[in-house]
Amino acid sequence: MASTYDTLVTGSAGHLGTALMLSLPSLGFKPLGIDILPSPTTTQVGSISDRDFISSIFNSNSIKHVFHAATLHKPHVGSHSKEQFIETNITGTLILLEESSRFKEQIESFIYFSTTSAFGKALSPKPGSPAAWIDENVVPVPKNIYGVTKVAAEDMCALVQKQTELPILVLRTSRFFPEEDDDEDRRASMSDENLKVLELAYRRCDIEDIVSAAVCASKKAKIIKWGKYIISAPPPFDNSLETLEALDRNPAEILRNLFPDTHPSTGIDAVFEKKGWKYLARMDRVYDSSKAVKELDWDPKYNFEKTLGRLMRGEPWRSELTAKVGKKGYHAVSTGVYTKR
Repeated sequence: MASTYDTLVTGSAGHLGTALMLSLPSLGFKPLGIDILPSPTTTQVGSISDRDFISSIFNSNSIKHVFHAATLHKPHVGSHSKEQFIETNITGTLILLEESSRFKEQIESFIYFSTTSAFGKALSPKPGSPAAWIDENVVPVPKNIYGVTKVAAEDMCALVQKQTELPILVLRTSRFFPEEDDDEDRRASMSDENLKVLELAYRRCDIEDIVSAAVCASKKAKIIKWGKYIISAPPPFDNSLETLEALDRNPAEILRNLFPDTHPSTGIDAVFEKKGWKYLARMDRVYDSSKAVKELDWDPKYNFEKTLGRLMRGEPWRSELTAKVGKKGYHAVSTGVYTKR
């Protein structure tokens, strides 16, 4: 007899999986969480690359939605082999896709969480060059095994969707982790809170907004059938050459023009002076999430402008969900800060 679960969440012990498991029940979903690590949000312990385990879940539940967040991440490059990346990120994704396809008549959405890191070298123009405007038309140029396997998994999603008509949407999420930055120079340049608020202008998303994007995608998947979307806080910038050149040269100037102190609720200098914060010397890319906003009916709550308003009013700038999920205690490797076997 089928259980009451109608939603499968993979990677349920990780940041995003935990956020989904905490949020989905109040949104009308009945999630079953799987992970190789036991946790308060893990229903069953097992690997996505274990076909018998995955098959048993679909056979014993009436799964309508799959939120596939399980993955080896960029920080795992220092502690895991290329073979492990392939087994988890590619083989595991293929098994999930094939087992989902057996029940394609009842599956309403397969949401695959990819990453903006998949764009790789396309994200980093040399200093003196305009910032890169990153939308769905940019061709990824992976620079490590993480990027290679995520792009390959996206292609696997496209192949299976074409062959089976399983409704599949790929969400390329920008950074959302609460841990300190994995780049030593960025960590040393300013406080962690200062850096993360600035990132909301061009390369970060609050985890609550990522969950809401995933839910929006699950509702639209059967209509759209196939698509890729960048999920990042909508930037305040336009994509004119003048703006992109200024972001390379002096992003503070652009931000001051957009949020002058003559505005009573979002004057940026007043906020930064009160906090003792700095500006970045350079912004090398901007993630454009306008396609997700338009096609998925996504309404993110934590963009840069709204965050400035919260800071001006003395309110928490991060979502309550970010605090609930918390840090995951990844052990340090080299100068990075998160890797867990």
